[in-house]
Amino acid sequence: MRRIALATEDNQELSGQISQHFGRCPYYLIVEVEGLEIEKTESIDNPYYNSHAPGMVPQFINEQGVNVMIAGGMGPMAIDMFTGLGIEVVSGAAGNAGNVLQAYLRGEITGVEPCQHDHPEGHHHG
Repeated sequence: MRRIALATEDNQELSGQISQHFGRCPYYLIVEVEGLEIEKTESIDNPYYNSHAPGMVPQFINEQGVNVMIAGGMGPMAIDMFTGLGIEVVSGAAGNAGNVLQAYLRGEITGVEPCQHDHPEGHHHG
């Protein structure tokens, strides 16, 4: 059983839209997945929406028992925090949350695309 969190713009669960920023999104969609089957979905409020609290969101997501964090954009510091907590990060996602989740489960989207500031080449996990 895996628990996957998606940063979303609304509380429409799988029909909602992926947020472009993992920390400043109003909601997180938490999905329980067994193999490729979606067992349960739940939309939760982001308690740190609109308050810039670096480090708080990865901690909050970790407390939800999440294994994978899927978002539109994420900076390298946040990525390090999530991976430090043992949470896999998938960024560069966009569009419909359900489609993104299905693509992830099929192995079509993996890994991290850091926000484009001027960082050196990111490292990819195989």
